Amino acid sequence: MSVSSVTLSIENTAVKNKALQPWLVCLSAAMFFFYEFIQMGMFNSLSPELMRDFKVSATQLGNLSATYFYADVVFLFFAGMLLDRFSPRKIILSALLLCIGSTIMFGLSPNITVLGISHFLAGIGNAFCFLSCIKLASNWFPPRRMALVIGLTVTMAMAGGVVAQTPLTYLAQALGWRHAVLVDATLGMAIFVLIWFFVHDKAEDAAAVKSNPKTGNVMQTVRFAVSNPQNWLGGLYTSLVNLPIFLLGDLWGIMYLTQVHHLSRTSASYITSMVFIGTIIGSPLVGWISDTIGRRRAPMIVGALISLVVMLMIIYLPNLSFNTLLVLFFALGFFTSSQIASYPLIAESNPKNITGTATGLASILIMGGGAVFQPLFGWLMDLHWNGTVVNGVHMYSTADYLSGMSIMPIAFVIGLIASLLIKETHCLPYQGKE
Repeated sequence: MSVSSVTLSIENTAVKNKALQPWLVCLSAAMFFFYEFIQMGMFNSLSPELMRDFKVSATQLGNLSATYFYADVVFLFFAGMLLDRFSPRKIILSALLLCIGSTIMFGLSPNITVLGISHFLAGIGNAFCFLSCIKLASNWFPPRRMALVIGLTVTMAMAGGVVAQTPLTYLAQALGWRHAVLVDATLGMAIFVLIWFFVHDKAEDAAAVKSNPKTGNVMQTVRFAVSNPQNWLGGLYTSLVNLPIFLLGDLWGIMYLTQVHHLSRTSASYITSMVFIGTIIGSPLVGWISDTIGRRRAPMIVGALISLVVMLMIIYLPNLSFNTLLVLFFALGFFTSSQIASYPLIAESNPKNITGTATGLASILIMGGGAVFQPLFGWLMDLHWNGTVVNGVHMYSTADYLSGMSIMPIAFVIGLIASLLIKETHCLPYQGKE
């Protein structure tokens, strides 16, 4: 073999490695998002045990689960500003360590106060998680690929949501909920090792952060992000369309299906998993469609409209069978994955050097949905509860659940209005004056 052939072979290998590195970096970082969705969704599988062991009502359980989202709302904007100024790799590793520690604390909690504090700490980790993934994606990929990359990132997160349903239900039944949570913490340690080896900052972006004086101007960055209506509308849309994940996938879905449709916990967990599976399939597909047609608004409008129809069918159609519920919950997850288009839309609506801050502002609205609506759902159920308790678990009527479920159709209508008000970016990077 000639020297020129060897040189060409080495160059081709280098090009392939360079092409693969962005995917390796971003998908490895997305494993943290996968892990965080297990923490976010574990209450759905563990709620009967938590109600029994800590003697809490639906309102109290909703408030306890919402501590995760309270932490997000408090720390997201702060996280966005940090990501515009410091290494995403260091931030994501530090946040994951905090999340692992909080998971261990959750599994060992002696009372509801420690349980709430540990879940709050996990929420702090989540505040840095998705923003880190978006920041890395915007650094490593061009705008025309952003929706697909973010769609795949969310797909991995939804896989974590699936793990938090049937697999965690089985694990809790086999080992007890505390040991199941400690197994979850061990998984987090393995993911930490993966991220340590494969996630790296892009050299030129790290250098740009240090050299760009605007990055250091906190007030200017915040002022720009807050004054941009695209950030508010995109965040509002995603928060409202994402409610099936927060309400049915993360907390109330299994109890709703067991108490209203009289399914076993295992069967109910299969159905709630379909919300995540629908999103797993829908997220990259919506991302690909959005990138291909060069539009962000159209998928968002269609997704909100069809999600509204599906939600009304779930609430009001009588005598739904197991298979029908599987299809409807899958469709709900699939069409609400239109939220994927809002993330690149926000990135494209802001200068690159404030992507983290802008996304952090939008994410406050997004996670605020969980902080507000999980306790509200529980409060609406407790409002007319007749006081029935079986084996330490509060039992609610169909009417009680419908009071809580009514939140979602209203949210989809408001989300649809927000999507109509958003300005189309045509998948192009920010063109305004920085």
